[in-house]
This record gives sequence, C-alpha cells and structure tokens, in this order.
Amino acid sequence: MIATEQFLESKSSLSYDREGWKRGYQSQPNEYDYWIEDIEGEIPPALNGTLFRNGPGLLDINGQPLHHPFDGDGMICAIAFNQGRVHFRNRFVRTEGFLKEQEAGKMLYRGVFGTQKPGGWLANAFDIDIKNIANTNVIYWGGKLLALWEAAEPYRLDPKTLDTLGKDTLDGILAEGEAFGAHPWIDPSCNQDGGASCLVNFAIKPGFSTKITIYELDEAGTLKRGKCHTVPGFAFIHDFAITPNYCIFFQNPVTYNPFPFLLGLKGAGQCVDFQPNAPTRILVIPRHGNKQMQVLESEAGFIFHHGNAFEQGEQICVDSICYESLTQVDSEIDYRDVDFDAIAPGQLFRFTLNLADATVQRQRLLERSCEFPCVHPDHVGRPYRYVYMGVAHNPTGNAPLQAIAKFDVTTGEEQIWSAAPHGFVSEPIFVPHPEANREDEGWVLTLVYDSSHHRSDVVILDSRDLRVGAIARLHLKHHIPYGLHGSWTSTVF
Repeated sequence: MIATEQFLESKSSLSYDREGWKRGYQSQPNEYDYWIEDIEGEIPPALNGTLFRNGPGLLDINGQPLHHPFDGDGMICAIAFNQGRVHFRNRFVRTEGFLKEQEAGKMLYRGVFGTQKPGGWLANAFDIDIKNIANTNVIYWGGKLLALWEAAEPYRLDPKTLDTLGKDTLDGILAEGEAFGAHPWIDPSCNQDGGASCLVNFAIKPGFSTKITIYELDEAGTLKRGKCHTVPGFAFIHDFAITPNYCIFFQNPVTYNPFPFLLGLKGAGQCVDFQPNAPTRILVIPRHGNKQMQVLESEAGFIFHHGNAFEQGEQICVDSICYESLTQVDSEIDYRDVDFDAIAPGQLFRFTLNLADATVQRQRLLERSCEFPCVHPDHVGRPYRYVYMGVAHNPTGNAPLQAIAKFDVTTGEEQIWSAAPHGFVSEPIFVPHPEANREDEGWVLTLVYDSSHHRSDVVILDSRDLRVGAIARLHLKHHIPYGLHGSWTSTVF
C-alpha cells in the first residue's frame, strides 16, 4: 500500500480501483482463532477491551451469489486487546436458516433485498419465510453478547468463544419472532435511573400504520420502561436518535407495495419506493412522563444513520447522514456494478427542531460523501463537538468509503486519514482513553480492506489528530468482507 501522504498529493480524480473494491465482497467461509503477530507500529498499552464487529460473511450460498450483501449471513469478529497483545476470532451466527442451508448445500430462503431462491417467480411466490440473518450489529449489554437484525429477535453468543447460544427474548421482553432494532443507543447517564447508563432501543412493525415500540434496559439487561406508539403510514426506519428526554425518529417519505414480493417477483426491499414530493416526518417522542408525541416535517430526503442529538432549550439538534433519495435496489444489476457518479452521496446535515412552533431548519455541515458516524459515548444525546465518520477520499462526488474523518461541528474543521488507493474502510469506533480529560482523547478503530493483498487490517488512529497517520496497523491473515456495525466493551474476552 503506497503512503497516504504520497497519494494525497496525486492529481488522480479517481481514488480507487473498481476491481480492487469488488474483491472486498468475496465471501469469507472460514472461521479463525489466533493471536495477531503481523503488526506495524505500536499498540497503545492503555487500549484494553474487545471490539466486536458484525456483517455479512457469506455473499453466496454454495456458489449461488446473493443479489445484495445485506442478505448475507451474519459473521461476528471479536478483536480483543489485552496489555499490548491482540487476539482475533470470527464465527458465523448459527441461526436456524444458516444451519439449514449449510446442511442442504443450497439456497433455501429469499432475502429482503432481492435474493431469490432458484426456480424463478413460481418457486418464490407466496413464500414469506425470511430467515433471521443476524448480520447488522453486535452489542455486549447486561452480560449478554447479542447479534442484532432489525426484523427479528436477537441471537445470543458466548462472548469468549462466539458460539451461538440461540435466540434471545431478553428475559421475556420479546415474543417469538418479535423485532429488536439493530441500532440501540446507550444513554450514558439516564435521568430516570439516578444517573446510571441504560440501553435504549426500538422495534418497528410496519403496515398501513406503523407501530413503534421503545425499550429502555438497565445495566443488568432488565426492562425499565417500554412504550408503544402508532403513526400513520408505512415507516422504513433503520436508526433513531436520543436525548435525555426524547427519542427522535425520521419517517422517510416512502411507500411500500407488497404485491411484487408476494408474487415472487421482487424482494421486500425492492418494493419500497421513495416519494420525492412528500415530506420527511420527524417524530419526537418523550421518553418519560405522559407528554404526547410531536410530529414535525422537513423536506424530502432519506436517512439511514444519525450521528448524535442534543437539546437546547425548546430546540433539539439532530446531526444525521442524509441522502437526496433512497437508491432503488435494481433487480437486473449486480450491486458491485453500481454507478457511483449517478448516485448523490450521503452528507452530514444538522436538523434543528423547534418544538415551540413545530418548525425544522436543515443545514448541511459537510459536503464530503460520508457514512457510519460515531461520537464519544459519554456525549451521546448531549452537546458535543467531534464526530468521526467513514468518508470518501475526494472532498466531492460519490465513491466507496476509503478514509476516516474527524469533523468539528463547532468550527467546521475537518481532519482526514485516508487508506486510498487500495484501502476501503469500515465504520469507525471511538474508544475513549481511560484517563481522558478531553472529548477527543482516545482512539479510533476501524477495519480496512487492503485490496492489494486481499486481506483486512485493524487500524488504530489517534483520535486527537488523524493526520499523524495510523498508530498501529494489525494485519490479519485473511480478508473480512465489508461489514456493517460494531461496538466496543472495556471487558477483555
């Protein structure tokens, strides 16, 4: 991999090789368990804990390719830092569907995002048995390691071995098959629990009207509060935001026609249509007390992920990655042949919600294409200054994520560490220094796919200044397919 500094000075308009990027979507069918010995740089001695990552590990079933990576079976990676040594382990989540397909040696299930069983529409018509792929996020909470997929209940894993222990109803909170979202937030100091932290999550049950259930679990994993709300219309909501007093949901302007899915012609996700002339509805739901939900409207756009939110008097600021529209999953085009130039990039916006007069102001904070925002965990739901994101190498246009950005929402200053041209980054995870006294004191961890060697690296960055380059680069013996989300725990497993 050429030096980042050298590449940054080059005049090339394209920062990546498409064929190299495509190789990151090859399946990783193998499971590993080893100490990482191939290391550049020095691992900070104060960095101790476990990074868990989740994402699709199989992009094909016995040679038959999936139509979209989001349909791939979940594979958990555990990267444990312990006194300067690092251990890697990965295991597939052995869901019921995964085990059945591995035994059969062929595809048995349709996927939400367009993967169809062999045999054409007749083989898929009226088959609505979608497997729980447990591939979106993973979190250690209340003594449990949970693999999350937003359309069903979590799968519980052994945090030391990553062995699958089975479906988990969270001690009876969930009914069989009931959803538990893949984007929980941890309130670092809940004002209803004496300042203790709590996990806040939601579940969506869409239809002609949509039911949103909010769960708040204490540090032991016990349900402390639960509320249900019904909103008119179909809701496609992947993430939400929290403040000490509110949960905020952006109801993207989309409609859903189930008939092509039922007739075996399309996946469910391909039946969602963006409505550019309809507003985005912003649902502001009080977390405590008996106050009613407030609904505000903003111009059309599509949001998968929120960076953070905080209260300012009668206002709530929500910083989110917003797209001009939802890109339709084309049933005829391979997802690896996406035309980046034809798709508007996701960009960082601030939505200022004025609860007193029910108005919304929208301001673009960063033009660079970006995704997967994260902040210091103690500033979740609170005023903050720094957000870290995966971004494109070039400051304008759309492209794969090849760099990590630190963005100062107060001053607008941007710092970039780039892995271009051969490297492609995953979601950054911010880990505070155990003795930090500044918001940005700690490390940023990310998995980087190195297409020049067809392997992945664990990269450690100094969160105070990304421009100094990687503190350490830990070379894995193999590649990890592009993943989705993960989390950090200070417990070493």
